[in-house]
Amino acid sequence: MVKLNAAALSTLGPSVSVPGYALDTLKCGIVHFGVGGFHRSHEAMYLDRWLNAGGSPDWAICGVGVLPFDARMGEVLAEQDHLYTLVTKAPSGEQQARVIGAVADYLFAPDSPQAVIDKLADPTTKIVSLTVTEGGYSVNNATGQFEASSADVQHDLQPGAVPRTVFGFVTEGLRRRRELGLAPFTVMSCDNMQGNGHVAQHAFTAFARLKDPELGEWVAQHVAFPNSMVDRITPVTTDQNKRDLLADFGIEDSWPVIAETFTQWVLEDHFTLGRPALEEVGVQVVADVEPYELMKLRLLNASHQALGYLGLLAGHQYVHEVCQQPLFVQFLLDYMAREAVPTLRPVPGIDLGDYSHELITRFASPAIQDTLARLIFDGSERIPKFLLPVVREQLASGGEVEHAALVVASWAAYVEAVSAGRFPALQDPRAGALTQAVQQEAGQPGAFLNLTEIFGDLGRNERFRAAYLAARDSLTVNGPLGALQALEHEKSRGQLKASM
Repeated sequence: MVKLNAAALSTLGPSVSVPGYALDTLKCGIVHFGVGGFHRSHEAMYLDRWLNAGGSPDWAICGVGVLPFDARMGEVLAEQDHLYTLVTKAPSGEQQARVIGAVADYLFAPDSPQAVIDKLADPTTKIVSLTVTEGGYSVNNATGQFEASSADVQHDLQPGAVPRTVFGFVTEGLRRRRELGLAPFTVMSCDNMQGNGHVAQHAFTAFARLKDPELGEWVAQHVAFPNSMVDRITPVTTDQNKRDLLADFGIEDSWPVIAETFTQWVLEDHFTLGRPALEEVGVQVVADVEPYELMKLRLLNASHQALGYLGLLAGHQYVHEVCQQPLFVQFLLDYMAREAVPTLRPVPGIDLGDYSHELITRFASPAIQDTLARLIFDGSERIPKFLLPVVREQLASGGEVEHAALVVASWAAYVEAVSAGRFPALQDPRAGALTQAVQQEAGQPGAFLNLTEIFGDLGRNERFRAAYLAARDSLTVNGPLGALQALEHEKSRGQLKASM
């Protein structure tokens, strides 16, 4: 058994890959807000690849935690000399372990706000990257406007306030750089949203304008916000993962990361102060990210929402359990082919049919042990970004929406089941409003769609409302599996009529 730290690297066996670069030469050119499992399996992994390939040590990462639960990450990384183990698992069960050293420093903002600001203002900082979740940008899903009403945002808008939010810290860092005559760093979102760079630009510029109109205009004109598409299934680390790492590789790691072998990063080449040559280590650096991001959001992420609610209602716990059942697989493939793909542009170098089937293979891997509960976290932020754009475009073109309607209906049915005590409490910022809406459905069918902060005017669309009500009725009468069978039957009847 080896406790992971820098001194232990030379004692690890040949089955574990370790940094081939000198850890003591690293300098942090990137500051990252939101050091969770996905960041450590994705962006940090790519930087580690690049450093191992001989890339400049000036592009290591300084992680920043803003929320209370981020303190533990700082403690673990400090104990392990900022090292952690990434274990990737193939569907066959084959696994590889790799110690990542690209996160060279970590600051917990509530304890050291000035240190975070100083780091952001430092000339060596060239990129600020973000994984703050889809809801972390405070942009209203229905109106597209920045929402400044939260107590912490209001606090950060006050003159001279010590920042509490990512908006406050990043804006103060930019203000200091402007004051010092330094060029602004690039703000690089790595969250799952259509046009994540555009969303970040809108949110941070809006905050900066509220704080200082002149500063906001400077941010709008001079700060680069590249778009990106990121992909790697990364479940939450469990105690069993730690025990397995110890048993299989002899490493005692307080917070390893488990991920699938598949990984993809498509990045817009739009940076203020340069960037590492990530295209040398597998990142697709392109002029237009949109075809890739729409493919991923509307096929993978929207399918995750379908898996989550229907799978939980059917009594499953893990993603692979659902995707080993033909009825669920056919539902997902039909959603992708009949509803999502028609809304997509051609994607360079990718066959969308092959991509859809590859997703099923990835989902069905028992090696990952990805939970359905992880997929449905913050549903009121995810469904409007992943699924509802498909519905809107299909309605506009006269296309099918029945599969998406069943996903939304299963979401409502799950919220109803939570309120009845069948599942744990809802992990969603709008849990109260969601619960109230489903409780109203008993006397007012379709009340769930009246949540305009989620659905906007979509709830007033007669065709979608009818499809939703039919799906809700089918779930009530037939249960989740019966609802899938009924939808498959209706699809077959429609195909038969079309051929006559």
